[in-house]
Amino acid sequence: MTVVIDILNNDPRARDPAQQDAAARHPEKAGRPDTLVQRKPAWIRVKAPGSARWAETNRIVRENKLVTVCEEASCPNVGECWDKKHATFMIMGDTCTRACAFCNVRTGLPAPLDSDEPAKVADAVARLGLEHVVVTSVDRDDLADGGAAHFAATIGAIRATSPSTTVEVLTPDFLRKDGALETVAAARPDVFNHNLETTPSRYLTVRPGARYFHSIRLLQRVKELDPRIFTKSGIMVGLGESRNEVLQLMDDLRTADVDFLTIGQYLQPTRKHHEVVEFVPPAQFKAYETVAYAKGFLLVAATPLTRSSHHAGDDFRKLRERRRG
Repeated sequence: MTVVIDILNNDPRARDPAQQDAAARHPEKAGRPDTLVQRKPAWIRVKAPGSARWAETNRIVRENKLVTVCEEASCPNVGECWDKKHATFMIMGDTCTRACAFCNVRTGLPAPLDSDEPAKVADAVARLGLEHVVVTSVDRDDLADGGAAHFAATIGAIRATSPSTTVEVLTPDFLRKDGALETVAAARPDVFNHNLETTPSRYLTVRPGARYFHSIRLLQRVKELDPRIFTKSGIMVGLGESRNEVLQLMDDLRTADVDFLTIGQYLQPTRKHHEVVEFVPPAQFKAYETVAYAKGFLLVAATPLTRSSHHAGDDFRKLRERRRG
């Protein structure tokens, strides 16, 4: 079983993110004009959640007072993943200090860190008997280290209670946080993931708080610090990028020696978010996969419904096998 853990501070799970007012979650977007929400093509449709195993996963999440990225980010794969008892969980709160145009996570001033959270995550991992766990977070620009020490403490707590569990982190960019990356890398996660999200020409409108080449350098630095750590990054397509820009991004990631690339279709959370410029057909995703393998990635996941932590445990096993091979 694989779970990506997002545990929120003092969140009783009394609210349903799908029912919340968009202006309350994203006050910075409230004054923006509505964008057109296009009808999804047939290849984007997914089965609605509701199976018995989905209900069991839902019960475990609620009983452990966890919050999931599956819900917060409106992931289309929640039915499939929760049916397999895979869920995506986050540390350091449910409120992000960034205001990316694509993201449905709440924006605002975060609460203080919960010093007990690493132990809570480790306890949840042990109780669920997880083979592979993904730990992600919101951006915490308000913290001196961006939350790096909290990541390291969480990895250490998991190692102490579940030494056979492999750990994957999906981190912020730690922009202007000297030494933060080194702190996380020293905790030796099995996989270090940081998503580029989009091509550099789209950063100003899609990911304005980030810097493309800083993110590339972050991933490169992980390999310099510890070549044993698998590195991973992902992007969304359908935001107005060109094919050539995607191919150049692949070259940039390979220059940084990144092992694993994920490519998925951007889906618009609300009318206040960035519009979907194009629904990229499945054949184009297959073409991207073929090119990416030719460029030397150990593993590529490229489909309309691919998400960064989708099938993370299975993918980790494939990475190990391919490195050995």
